[in-house]
Amino acid sequence: MLLPHSFRSSGDVLADRRYEYASAAFEERDFEAAADLARQVLELAPGFAPAHALLGRAMAELGAQEPAVAALRRALELEPQDVLGVRLDLARLGAVPADAAMTDSYVRALFDEYAPKFERHLTRGLAYRGPELIADALRRACSERIKDYRFGRGIDLGCGTGLMGQALDGACASLVGVDLSPRMLEKAAGTKLYDALHEGELASFLKTRPDGEADLVVAADVFVYMAALDEVFREAHRVLRRDGLFAFTVQAHDGDGFVLGADARYAHSERYLRGLADETGFMAVILERVSTREDRGVPVPGLLVVMQR
Repeated sequence: MLLPHSFRSSGDVLADRRYEYASAAFEERDFEAAADLARQVLELAPGFAPAHALLGRAMAELGAQEPAVAALRRALELEPQDVLGVRLDLARLGAVPADAAMTDSYVRALFDEYAPKFERHLTRGLAYRGPELIADALRRACSERIKDYRFGRGIDLGCGTGLMGQALDGACASLVGVDLSPRMLEKAAGTKLYDALHEGELASFLKTRPDGEADLVVAADVFVYMAALDEVFREAHRVLRRDGLFAFTVQAHDGDGFVLGADARYAHSERYLRGLADETGFMAVILERVSTREDRGVPVPGLLVVMQR
């Protein structure tokens, strides 16, 4: 599970030092020591939310569900914006619904910290290839429609550092990117591939766009941080011109709807995506099983999708 780890002080030097020890013990899977040290931190700094979160996670690993939930809820009370991502832990413990597990604040904090090493970690550590798969699928979709692989306005949802923009280089007359993380957007700006970049949540951003302004909407490895996709599908359909394309990747699961995985990412089913397409007026041009990345050397099941308005 990826979590924002930037160090923050409790205001007490001794508490900070013990929190560092507690974090190290947790990383080494010595959960009893992590829990004991987290309690020591809280004796010194009872309002330090990261220590409550760490205690809750350690207790969850030890199988003590009630104390885990209590500690995590206290962390959430202290930091209701949930940059620590404790809702994800609470969801796994059945204490909050899965579709309420991930907040914009958590995703922003995660990727602001992740930005400096994002591309290196994805492409080297995780063998990530989502943008390349999407670009190839768009070429195939255009070929099937006897259409040039050229678009007018493109919108890159969750553009991150600009990997999708690089994969689309030269294919769009203009390209607009949106992302929650300002540090990711700084990296994307450095590519010089975007005509405009916006900070914000995807569906909210799409609502600000005029009807039928785009030929292409793409979302590479973005919907793994979203539960229900109904609103994004509706808004993407609205902003696309007739015959415009909506291309994206998701992590996949067999069954209905979506689930929150142990990797703190959402997986969506093929049945769910086809149902949304029918509801919103999209036609599936390409929908195939792929893996966009690896987890500990094992391909993660996913779906590659191109839909036409």
